[in-house]
Amino acid sequence: MLTDATLKSGAHISEDGTCRFRVWAPFARSVAVHIVFPDDRVIPMRPEGQGWFVVEADKADGRTRYYYRLEADRTETASGFLNNEYPDPASRFQPDGVHGPSQVVADDFTWHDRNWRGLPLEQHIIYELHVGTFTAEGTLEAIIRRLDMLVDLGVTAVELMPIAQFPGKRNWGYDGVYPFAVQNSYGGPRGLKTLIDACHGRGLAVILDVVYNHLGPEGNYLRQYGPYFTDFYRTPWGEAINFDGPHSDHVRRYFTENVLQWLDEFHVDALRLDAVHAILDFSARPFLEELGRNVHALGEKVNRQIYLFAESALNDTRIVRSRDLGGFALDAQWNDDFHHALHTVLTGEKDGYYQDFGKTDDLARSWSEGFVYSGQYSCFRQRCHGNNSRNIPARRFIVFSQNHDQVGNRMRGERSSRLMTEEKLKLAAAAVLLSPYIPLLFMGEEYGEKAPFQYFVSHGDPDLVDAVRRGRRREFEAFNWLEEPPDPQDEMTFRRCKIDPLLRKNEHHRQLLDFYRELIRLRRRIPALFHLSKKRQRVFVPVESDVLYAYRWFEDSTVLLIFNFGEMETTRRLSVPAGKWIKCLDSGDGQGARTGPTNDEELTATGHLTLLLPPHSFKLYERCSRSATGGKETSPNVSDKGKTDI
Repeated sequence: MLTDATLKSGAHISEDGTCRFRVWAPFARSVAVHIVFPDDRVIPMRPEGQGWFVVEADKADGRTRYYYRLEADRTETASGFLNNEYPDPASRFQPDGVHGPSQVVADDFTWHDRNWRGLPLEQHIIYELHVGTFTAEGTLEAIIRRLDMLVDLGVTAVELMPIAQFPGKRNWGYDGVYPFAVQNSYGGPRGLKTLIDACHGRGLAVILDVVYNHLGPEGNYLRQYGPYFTDFYRTPWGEAINFDGPHSDHVRRYFTENVLQWLDEFHVDALRLDAVHAILDFSARPFLEELGRNVHALGEKVNRQIYLFAESALNDTRIVRSRDLGGFALDAQWNDDFHHALHTVLTGEKDGYYQDFGKTDDLARSWSEGFVYSGQYSCFRQRCHGNNSRNIPARRFIVFSQNHDQVGNRMRGERSSRLMTEEKLKLAAAAVLLSPYIPLLFMGEEYGEKAPFQYFVSHGDPDLVDAVRRGRRREFEAFNWLEEPPDPQDEMTFRRCKIDPLLRKNEHHRQLLDFYRELIRLRRRIPALFHLSKKRQRVFVPVESDVLYAYRWFEDSTVLLIFNFGEMETTRRLSVPAGKWIKCLDSGDGQGARTGPTNDEELTATGHLTLLLPPHSFKLYERCSRSATGGKETSPNVSDKGKTDI
């Protein structure tokens, strides 16, 4: 693990008041620090070997702005640039944007989270948000005034979409070019620390989305310094990072140091690693495995629960398998299959990657195993896809009915509130929040936010803007969406994505919010729902049926969940253990979140229950005769019309 402060990249103020500058620039014959504010001076740096340069400078503090001046080691560098000045690759702050000077950041923030130790995986209920559209101000500190609303909702972790410095003032964040620098228009490093400190004070963990598979095109000066990129591979978004070629040790160190910065210096609790399938590394000790070792070692050192969550399109359990079983031992991964299975049964969409889904059985399989595609043929990919996730613990999967990708990568960026009825929205919420997995909500979904989430940028290069527009059109070719996508460069595209929490006061939206709040409360109260396990459940769909049953238990706590995804009302006769069953929640009550026994909501079963299920409805029953099992954990025998359990 990188623990020696004198070996850190970038600019760091030492205890003696000097500022140490350190940079890896193997393409340069010599390097100097050009301080441009508050005075103007050039300080030559001394070589340390293997392309590293370092110097200690006095009269440099938290106001100091600087460039690195590179003298080329050859007639031209790999990119064609000759001697010039560029911002610091490990800049902690870019106050004037991606092309301006870097600024030294003083380590003078006062933290108040000394007793914060993080959260167990099982307690994570994640709320994903985009800093620029979550509040009117679009800043990190502005989020603080809405934290109490999130606590009241019941979420336990806030996930920020990428905040590494990107060009302009509006962007999803995946065009970042300074991995160490917090976006200036969001409030910079102090704004992030202030937000994280406030979150921890309210018992909220903080997850940060980071991008290590590519860097954005505008303001990307890494190639002037050294071989950060490789021509051996290509990603859908541009040059691939050099994780396994010549000089890759230093590149891997750069990104590992960045990870440890967020977790250690900023007290971030977990990182969401974007699109790890595009981190192309065929070395014997892959970067992701090495990263996991470093992160877990840091967690032990600081006595805090910190995690790595991966996004991957591969359906590959190697990401979360233990190293003893040949895995990378990351802590959890996003499960797109769960989303696709749920979305298609609720909307009927079958274009693009949705063509592989559409049956209630798909959702049952995802609910019980994790992946739907675990090696079988995928029509969309025209090849076999995935491997078996049956033995992967439930806490290793993060599921959702909406997120920034699944909403934002639609042509018009429509949320589920524009695609589904209120009954279907409740059905989707229950499927996610009462699943045996870690649930994730996308900002505003809890009250049915209507604003779209569309793709937006504010690039300064007209040619790049045109390329982005063409790229967006190509993305939708497989979906048969014929209209023109919103212009990503148009500021109005960004502004229409601002959410409106005042909608929560509207009766219709308030009822949905109450339903979400009650789902989360039940998840946290009932042991059978709180304890995440695929083994302590039975999930099945009767033949030729759109009804999904999930029976979950933990010790003497037992629940029965019934989802009717069909268009028709149906009566089902369900074989269940004898005892008294109380309906805890019914999406068809019409009261948002009415709980407890009402009318016929307290049922006594002698071996079966007969239930009337309205279309697109959900019911949750809890067995209250806990003493019947003597306090011992049992595997209930439950079936529909006498059918064998699966």
